[in-house]
Amino acid sequence: MRRARTLAAGAALLAAMSLVAACGSSGESGDTATGGETSTDAVIHVGSLYEPQNLSNVDGGGQGVTEALNGNVYESLFRLTDDGEVENLLAEDYSVSPDGLTYTVTLREGVAFHSGKPLTSADVKSSVERVTAESSQSARKSSFEPLATIETPDERTVVFTLATPSISFPYNLSYVWIVNTEAGDLKTAEDGTGPYTVGDWTRGSSLSLARWDDYWGEPAANAEVVFHYFTDASAMSNALLTNEVDVLTSIQSPDSLAQFEDNPDYTIAEGTSTTKELLAFNDRVAPFDTVEVRKAVYSAIDREKLLSSVWGEYGTLIGSMVPPTDPWYEDLTDVNPYDPALAEELLAEAGHPDGFSFTLDTPTYDPHPIVAEFVQSELAKVGVTVEINPISADEWYSKVFQERDFEATLQEHVNDRDVVWYGNPDFYWGYDNPQVTAWVQEAEQAATPEEQTEKLRLVNRQIAEDAASVWLYLYPQIVVSSSDVTGYPVNGLNSQFFVYDITKG
Repeated sequence: MRRARTLAAGAALLAAMSLVAACGSSGESGDTATGGETSTDAVIHVGSLYEPQNLSNVDGGGQGVTEALNGNVYESLFRLTDDGEVENLLAEDYSVSPDGLTYTVTLREGVAFHSGKPLTSADVKSSVERVTAESSQSARKSSFEPLATIETPDERTVVFTLATPSISFPYNLSYVWIVNTEAGDLKTAEDGTGPYTVGDWTRGSSLSLARWDDYWGEPAANAEVVFHYFTDASAMSNALLTNEVDVLTSIQSPDSLAQFEDNPDYTIAEGTSTTKELLAFNDRVAPFDTVEVRKAVYSAIDREKLLSSVWGEYGTLIGSMVPPTDPWYEDLTDVNPYDPALAEELLAEAGHPDGFSFTLDTPTYDPHPIVAEFVQSELAKVGVTVEINPISADEWYSKVFQERDFEATLQEHVNDRDVVWYGNPDFYWGYDNPQVTAWVQEAEQAATPEEQTEKLRLVNRQIAEDAASVWLYLYPQIVVSSSDVTGYPVNGLNSQFFVYDITKG
């Protein structure tokens, strides 16, 4: 199994910082690139390929809105740190009833929104209901199906009652931004509790965040952060070389690294990725409703060669939806081996001795077009014809995710712990195995993390054996910065990019 190599040239030391759940100030984080003397008046310029579609995380704001606003402008009851731990944030404390059905949360005192309105339990209630609303486009919406009622006995207390136990409930709440219940159009404006307010947003160009002086916690280490958006990875790299930006949130090609390696002016940090590149079938439609066909497609693709062609020496092969950082990880790369002869046998067994044809809906941004052409070439060798249909990110969301109008598609999935979505037959890929659904439910209702892990290991293996999707590879997570810039997160967990600790020497 290929593993990402350790970056040596110019690499920063990555410090695993001690995280205290009760503190919850913005000055704490997970793994970051660290350094020396700094200025609190610095303006940090960040290069990114992911501009928000809007400023709302439940209205199709996309990956960019999470990257820029999560933890920086908006906060949750609990925070998912850069190293995957869940800690208290706006929740000062919480308790769970013995039957696991009631979570009582006490809110932190002295917290206000950017508009000046004090945080109350009513804001928490409305924020959760915003995620679970019928119109919500939140990917975590289904995670709250066990939630029965939300009560607010006083301004600092929120009582969540569940219909069934949910061991992941605090984790799931870390995805819920707490928003002022009186706020207006959150697609174009914000009212959060975080250490920054949104400044200027020039669509297609940049989005600025200004340090908020009345923040309840430790103030941000810099005065302002400006996200600069690029549609071309080479242009983004050039912006770092010409000092237009100070740090790049992620590198999309190994070719981009050569100009930064062995150069003391730059730091290269490789973190832990949770982003999976998927060839996702619509398991509802023929021929992908047949396990043998899906396994045949899987074994026809030389994923080792694909990963090398896209990422060179970086990245990791995985055999299922679970990355090595999840507790229920198991190396399953050999369950569906690269074996064209086996692929042909499986196709014949499934009634397709001469192959078949299908349309691959392919997002137009990198690396999907390159991946699509590779998949097309590999499958042609076993008689399967692939018609590539390029679509924009917006088209993908409506056509594939919402309408389920596709045969197969390419997509990157950035979240950790997202194997549970294979237990939802209504999810866009339509995988429906009642045993897997039962295991996912049993895992969520487990009394201990050990029981949860045992059940999700079963899920992990079963979806691999069913070839529910083709997990092509796990992205590397590479952040590059000027050498005098420190304090940025390196893991990119779930696309979040905490900027409040970033400093410039």
